[in-house]
Amino acid sequence: MGNFYFDNSATSHPKPPEVSEYINIYLKGGGTYGRSAYDRVIAVSRVVENARLMLANLIGTKHTAHIFFTSNSTHALNLAIKGFSYPKKRILISPLEHNAVTRQALHLQQTFGVDYDILPHHSDGFIDLDAIRKLNLKLYDLCIVNHVSNVNGIIQPLDELKTLIGAVPLLVDASQSAGYIPIEADSWNIDMLALTGHKGLMGPTGTGCLFVRNPELITPLMHGGTGSRSDSFSMPHFTPDRFEAGTPNVLGIYGLFGALSAKVLPNFNAEAFKGLLDLIAQLKTFKLIRSASFNRQAFLFSIISNYFTPSELANQLFKRFGIETRSGLHCAPLAHKTLGTFPKGTVRISLSKYHTPGDLNYLYTALKELDHERK
Repeated sequence: MGNFYFDNSATSHPKPPEVSEYINIYLKGGGTYGRSAYDRVIAVSRVVENARLMLANLIGTKHTAHIFFTSNSTHALNLAIKGFSYPKKRILISPLEHNAVTRQALHLQQTFGVDYDILPHHSDGFIDLDAIRKLNLKLYDLCIVNHVSNVNGIIQPLDELKTLIGAVPLLVDASQSAGYIPIEADSWNIDMLALTGHKGLMGPTGTGCLFVRNPELITPLMHGGTGSRSDSFSMPHFTPDRFEAGTPNVLGIYGLFGALSAKVLPNFNAEAFKGLLDLIAQLKTFKLIRSASFNRQAFLFSIISNYFTPSELANQLFKRFGIETRSGLHCAPLAHKTLGTFPKGTVRISLSKYHTPGDLNYLYTALKELDHERK
């Protein structure tokens, strides 16, 4: 039987076997992180720190101690945005942001009078670099960009953007890109980057991290025990302890370590994926919602139907073909407004490294059958 789960942008499935293997190792071995010096704790701390190092390598930074574990990318984005200061009272956000950013932008506006502007962009949401050159960037405290849209899969040019905005700190939401496409935080001079462990990294839910190049940019969101400097009422000033109050999700980090150790290679290539998009584009009753350029396209996209609502189409795909997708607004109403698919939304199709060319062909065959029935 094929792999008909196409909702990997929500959470990846299946997971590599190493995930459950390492979770079981922890369940059998036990122990906490960084709180004592006996063998069991030392073994746990070694796995946690190795996972931290692997995440640093994954995003292309040598600053391993500037990787702070969080429960997911939403937690990481809250740590970054709520811990940042806004003397100029204005920020920039991309046109394809998730509610993990837009709801915080609204909170900043309503609570602290911090306004936000949307980066200039093209019709597919790709940021307009030429127009950005004309902005008065001295007006802004922070720029926030979703590296890969969770609606149409467009890849934003982080390195070029950071070159343009210069001294304006750049916060990147890498929820949909980490594990799928290369990230070079150091060479691109990214200031902060949030990611989750359960999507492209194929780890368990409840895991994620925030990278901060200069930890002085933010203040802690949470305060509490760290297992270090316990004589002080204040949070430690060194990292990662300063931003990791409380016992971390060691069980989840073990699973994430297993996922990072697995090094799963894709079962399909870019040519097969492009072939799928080209075939779907020929179906008369469907419209692709994707990047205008394949070179800027990650392994997720959306479709809308001339006849079915998104929820009806998702139901047809599941009931008749066993294909699991995500319909609606995907917690990204700003993205759908940008792309002209608000308020109904789309059906999102998001691939995994475990999909094969045969799975892609099965998806196309199902859409083709629905298309032919409605001609």
